[in-house]
Amino acid sequence: MRVMIMGALGGQIGAASQIAMSRGAKVSHVDGIDAGLVALRAGDGADLIMADVMLNIADLVERLENERINVPVVACGVGTDSQAAVRAIKAGAKEYVPLPPDAELIAAVLTAVAQEDNNLVFEDANMAAVIRLAEQVAPSDASILITGASGTGKEVIARHIHAKSRRAGKRFVAVNCAAIPENLLESELFGHEKGAFTGAVARRIGKFEEADSGTLLLDEISEMDPRLQAKLLRALQEREIDRIGSSKPVKVNVRILATSNRDMEDAVANGSFREDLYFRLNVMNLRLPSLSERPDDIPVLAEFFALKYAEANGQSPRPISVSAMAKLSSHGWPGNVRELENTMHRAILIAAGNEIDEEAITQQASPGASANAVTQSAQDGAGDLVGRTVADVERQLIVNTLQHCLGNRTHAANILGISIRTLRNKLKLYGEQGVSVPLPGDDRPSP
Repeated sequence: MRVMIMGALGGQIGAASQIAMSRGAKVSHVDGIDAGLVALRAGDGADLIMADVMLNIADLVERLENERINVPVVACGVGTDSQAAVRAIKAGAKEYVPLPPDAELIAAVLTAVAQEDNNLVFEDANMAAVIRLAEQVAPSDASILITGASGTGKEVIARHIHAKSRRAGKRFVAVNCAAIPENLLESELFGHEKGAFTGAVARRIGKFEEADSGTLLLDEISEMDPRLQAKLLRALQEREIDRIGSSKPVKVNVRILATSNRDMEDAVANGSFREDLYFRLNVMNLRLPSLSERPDDIPVLAEFFALKYAEANGQSPRPISVSAMAKLSSHGWPGNVRELENTMHRAILIAAGNEIDEEAITQQASPGASANAVTQSAQDGAGDLVGRTVADVERQLIVNTLQHCLGNRTHAANILGISIRTLRNKLKLYGEQGVSVPLPGDDRPSP
């Protein structure tokens, strides 16, 4: 755990540092937001920022988002200043820690951050077999390709592999290849020099250098542009990278994990993914079963999420009734673990009484079912399509599907059977044509 303290913390830097270090954290200190961003750009990564509430928290959160630096911010201030706490949370801080610092509170915050993306909960024999294989190959430096449907937990497995590897004490860095526009992904991976392109106001260390001696996860790698695939292949073969705008290569020592929710062999066959890169990454393949293939995991995951969201919403833990659990077990879970998590979050919010009953288990319509309904509707009303161009019908289908998915580009692309890159290119074209396009929704990677 790496903690960056930003600002004076009301003169409590020493106390906060000692508490964090006593919990196993490595602590660094910067005077303010600008100095913090310089350190983060230089590859001095952090898993948590403890920022003085007197700093401009909104500006800090915005600048981190603009530079795609994914680090949670916890604001710290004098405990009696309740308005400062409210402002900090509204500005985007994850938590507010009153000063002088309380050892147990800081420990709880560090624990929450450490466990946020590392909850490995399973009971089913099919999932247990995958975990055993993952732990068997984890100590090696071999590249591993983790495949499975969206929502099955590919990043969780990747983090578990890192934790069980010889690099466990080093950094784990994740890059979502589908969430970053292709014209920015090269800089995100390999970094750039000051002035390398418009907007490059300072040198930026890329994820390869940030993960040096540790593990780099390339999430949804099948969405990477073929041109960038060639540069990635060279980096893996030569163990060195070239920052954009630099003529001097940089040696890196990185273990690569990659994930995809698509059929990679099909991607190779249709030319969207390089065969040589596929074989370089696929030294070992771990396929995660869908939740419907691991039914014994449904009860334990449901109970885990029920407890998690009860605590998050300040509620006492409540058991899941027999009828509610039966309803959960009978569902097909096309959205896998992510869908189950969302279902239990809703259940915690709407359940009444001393237990979570069947009425609180509300499942949203399956995106696949929605796509089938759209197809059937198109077939039933085929006459309405006469006289319209293919481009016009395609545009309406894409926009309607995106509206159904509440703007979530990843889910919409899966329903439509196209890559997220193709979807984004279509939406860019529609925007240029003056078509109203739904704003981006929740595009978070699979847990």
